[in-house]
Amino acid sequence: MAIFKGAGVAIVTPMLTSGEVDYDRLEGLLEFQIENGTDAIIICGTTGESSTLTVEEHLDVIRFAVDKVKKRIPVIAGTGSNCTVTAVEMSREAESYGVDGLLLVSPYYNKATQQGLVAHYTQIASAVSAPIILYNVPSRTGCNILPETAVALARNVENIVGIKEANGNISQVAKLMALADGCIDLYSGNDDQVVPLLSLGGIGVISVLSNVAPRQTHDMVQKFLDGDVAGSREIQLKAQPLIDALFCEVNPIPVKAALNLMGMGAGTLRPPLTEMEPAHQEKLAEAMKGFGIPLVR
Repeated sequence: MAIFKGAGVAIVTPMLTSGEVDYDRLEGLLEFQIENGTDAIIICGTTGESSTLTVEEHLDVIRFAVDKVKKRIPVIAGTGSNCTVTAVEMSREAESYGVDGLLLVSPYYNKATQQGLVAHYTQIASAVSAPIILYNVPSRTGCNILPETAVALARNVENIVGIKEANGNISQVAKLMALADGCIDLYSGNDDQVVPLLSLGGIGVISVLSNVAPRQTHDMVQKFLDGDVAGSREIQLKAQPLIDALFCEVNPIPVKAALNLMGMGAGTLRPPLTEMEPAHQEKLAEAMKGFGIPLVR
């Protein structure tokens, strides 16, 4: 059984001006997502600034999310690392909190071979029983999980059940799904390719857009799964200007700015990320209004 179907939000980690995690705001964002139809919470992923959280903060944020969500929807924890031992330790700890799944980004910077990826993921999966979603985002990691590798892992490792594909190459995704023949759950990792990946057999998205438009993102996926392809496509195309604005600077700079424009209090960013350029913020505000998102500024 899939960990979830539909729209999972790659949720931000709100920060105080001091740079500390703002747990009060995080609780509010979790409730906002649940109230507006989000199908899963993905905590401490790229959008959650996991790369600049300390290990202690990272685990505290995961535990907090699990405690506050209380099994109302699945919570999937980002516990990937370019160090296999670290990923094992983080995954074990997150599993002990009661997460519903783990999201494991491919090793970054050291750029493992495909053989290294198989060894890395197999070792982590063997250390836990929680279901695992592989995360393929070569633009950030410099490491591409090839279709043959993903399929081999899904077939040979019981708790590797899904993949978040953010490689941007539709042809590669088509090859993956042809080779998989149903052995792996596919989630779009790019908000501008939700409908295309659903058409190849995907069952959902792990979304940045969902932070600011949870109901619309849920509906985009649900309509497709219910057979209303035209309705799903309509939302996808209408959202395109906003998606472009949310990625006109590196994620999560724009999405945090968007949440602040909504009065949601996402707060500041941790260095080396900086605040959004004013011209880009104007473009973002216009795109948000065009998609029907009210601003409070």
